[in-house]
Amino acid sequence: MMLLSFLAAGPALLLSPHMGGSSMRMATPNMQMTPYDQAVGVTPGVGLAGAVQPTGAPDLASPTTILVQGGSLRTWTYRSPSVEQVQVVLGTEGRPLDAEVDLWHGPDNTPVKMRVYVENGLIRPFNAVIETPRGPNTVAIRNIGQIEFPLAADVSADNVAQPTPDMISSTQTVQGGALRTYPFEPNVDSVHVLLKTDGRPLNARIELLQGPNNNKQVIELYTEDGSDRPFFCTISTPGSGNVVRVVNTAPVEFPMTAAVIPGYINHNISPSTPVIGGDVYIGQ
Repeated sequence: MMLLSFLAAGPALLLSPHMGGSSMRMATPNMQMTPYDQAVGVTPGVGLAGAVQPTGAPDLASPTTILVQGGSLRTWTYRSPSVEQVQVVLGTEGRPLDAEVDLWHGPDNTPVKMRVYVENGLIRPFNAVIETPRGPNTVAIRNIGQIEFPLAADVSADNVAQPTPDMISSTQTVQGGALRTYPFEPNVDSVHVLLKTDGRPLNARIELLQGPNNNKQVIELYTEDGSDRPFFCTISTPGSGNVVRVVNTAPVEFPMTAAVIPGYINHNISPSTPVIGGDVYIGQ
C-alpha cells in the first residue's frame, strides 16, 4: 500500500520543490503561437497576393521590379508573337553592377547576348531595348557579381522607347575593327545609342568614359542579325567630360552603322558654368 501511494503521488512530487535541495523541477512550458496574420504583418481578413514587391531600383513604384541576388538567374518569358520588343532596365542602390543579359529563342538558340558593367547602378542604370520578333522569347538576366552586389531588374513590353527618325537617318558606318568616339557637353544628362547592320552579325562594345581610361559603363554586345535585331539603349551621362566610345569588335567583313545623339538636355546648366570635380555644378 505504501508503494502504491508513493507512485500515485509521483507527478505531484515532480512539480513540487525537491525535499532537502535548492533545485526545482518546473512544469513543461506551453508554446505561445502567434496568429499568422500578425506574424507576417498583414491585415486580418485580407488575402495575400503573389506579386513581387518593388526593390527600390530601378523604379520604386513599379511592382514588376525584381531583385536578383549575386550569382542568381531570373527569366521573363513572352509567349505571344505580338510582343516584338522589350525594354530591360537594371540598377542597384549605388553599388557596381555586373550582369549578363541573354535572349533565348528556342532550344539552344541565343540570338542576343550582352555583358553589362556599370560602376554605379544608381546614377547610371542600364536601359536597353531588345528586339523579340517571332515569339515565344525568353529574356534571361544573370547577376554574375558577388552576393554583396544585388541588382534590381525590370523587363517590360509596354511603352518601349523607340529611336527617332532623325536618329535613324544620322547613322554612320563603323568598319570592322574600327571605333568612333562621341564627346558630349556637361548639360547632356543622357545619350541614345543605336547600332545595326545590313543583316550580318553584330559584335560591338559600347563604353562610357569620364576621364582618361575611366570606364563608367561598358556593354559588350552580340546580335546574330543586326537588321532584324538592332540594338538601342539610353546611357545616363551625369557630370562633365563624358565620351561615348563605340567599337566594332567584328572582323573587317562585318561593318555596322552607329548613331549616338544627345537625349535629355539639362537647361539649368550653362556652358559657362564652372565644373568642379566633374560632378558638382557651381550656381545650380
